Amino acid sequence: MMRSKKGFTLVEIMIVVAIIVLLAAIAIPNLLRARLSANEATAIAAMRTLSTAMETFRAAQTPPSYPAALTSLNASDPPYIDNVLASTNKSGYTFTYVQGTGGNTYTVTAAPQSPNVTGVRQFFVDQSGVVRAAATGTATVSSSPIE
Repeated sequence: MMRSKKGFTLVEIMIVVAIIVLLAAIAIPNLLRARLSANEATAIAAMRTLSTAMETFRAAQTPPSYPAALTSLNASDPPYIDNVLASTNKSGYTFTYVQGTGGNTYTVTAAPQSPNVTGVRQFFVDQSGVVRAAATGTATVSSSPIE
């Protein structure tokens, strides 16, 4: 009596593994690039949120002045920004706020926590409300604006 053999041969299993490895080699770099792009988009949105929150905060003060720290924007009721952004770290970026002399100006910069991993570009915004980006080095008021 003949028995039929069921199962896969070693060659068949190796072919399947090779196909999976090939697909992973194609997909993983695209996934990492998509994550990096998402982090940068979140940082730009956060810069716009901070700019709007700064102006709203300033308009509510007598005499008008920008906050002393980002935590001041979260301490009011209702808060101008959320806890995550007030902690100065969000989506792989670190946000640095500096109040200008007399409270009439400010600057906010956003730098990737792990360059070329969580983000490539650095961002800048001041009281003008224009978000600017720099592909290399620190973003400043002379960096190119984001459209």
